[in-house]
Amino acid sequence: MAHHSSSINSLVFPVVMGCLAALMLSSALIYLCLEAVDQSDEQLVNTHAGCPSQHFKLPTMKNCSPWLQWAQIKTDVRKIKLIGQGAVKKVYLADWRGHKVALSELASPEYREDFLHGLSMLQALQDSLVVQLVGFCLEGDSIVTQHHPHGSLLNLKDVLAQQKYQHLDTWHIRLRLATDYVSILNYLHNSPAGRRVMCDSNSLEKTLSQFLLTNDFHLVVNDLDALPEVNPSRGVLVKCGSRELTGQFVAPEQLWPLRGSGQPFSDDLMPPYDEKTDIWKIPDVTQFIMGRTTGGDLVHFHLFQIHKECKNVDPKLRPSALDVLKAYKSVYGSIVRENSGHRDML
Repeated sequence: MAHHSSSINSLVFPVVMGCLAALMLSSALIYLCLEAVDQSDEQLVNTHAGCPSQHFKLPTMKNCSPWLQWAQIKTDVRKIKLIGQGAVKKVYLADWRGHKVALSELASPEYREDFLHGLSMLQALQDSLVVQLVGFCLEGDSIVTQHHPHGSLLNLKDVLAQQKYQHLDTWHIRLRLATDYVSILNYLHNSPAGRRVMCDSNSLEKTLSQFLLTNDFHLVVNDLDALPEVNPSRGVLVKCGSRELTGQFVAPEQLWPLRGSGQPFSDDLMPPYDEKTDIWKIPDVTQFIMGRTTGGDLVHFHLFQIHKECKNVDPKLRPSALDVLKAYKSVYGSIVRENSGHRDML
């Protein structure tokens, strides 16, 4: 009997050790992948952060350069192809002296006010969380910004499905992107240009289209055409457009309060609101970003409480973007520590 037990142990021990070794190797590979994303192509990460005010530096440039003006844009920026179009502007992939850039042009004169508002926000909010401004000209209603080949956050699933990026399709990378999204909201809600609300976010698709996916798999906010300021202490609130909003994605306070009574929508009677409308939408955006990646269920479990608070019907009881950001960072650290603890136990 003792000999039989010893034989079993001699068989089980190598199997168990093999499994433990595989688990530790997979954890190490995940860590190395994250390090590779953070450290490789350093010239692509926040290259404009060290430039003086009103200067830019593209990934392929060695030195900072002043924002391009009308004469330089007219002479040196060459359109390659149309890559996007909305009501306010048309966006072209363009070339400036061998550097790929995005050229935005006013699509319709009736939206020039929105176009100029977007430009003023780009100028005022230049930061590593905001797309880099390369130049502009008021005479030609043109804006030049850094080009990000992966496009908007809408493309995340397709980008990560590419063979060369499949190893990055992890909960670590996806949660980091969600954290970038919340970081951007926190920046806009506490920006140098005042407390700003993302009004161009009345559907999930429209919201995702406002953010660009960078080469090093971070997010920058790109479309700032509808970014009104709120200041509740002074009674300054906003309404995102003059038309009735519907659906479950927008916050409850953005819905017509008399819709149940049969009274037609009236913009004059519609109550205004503040930046907490952005907080309501965080769980839905994060749900999209996390997708169905392995480990995503654990992330959602840890984020359940803060997401529940984000969905409070009373906007005053919702957390601030900073509160959510702290929770996201805490969850990331907690999961990493749990995994590390499991490895230590092994």
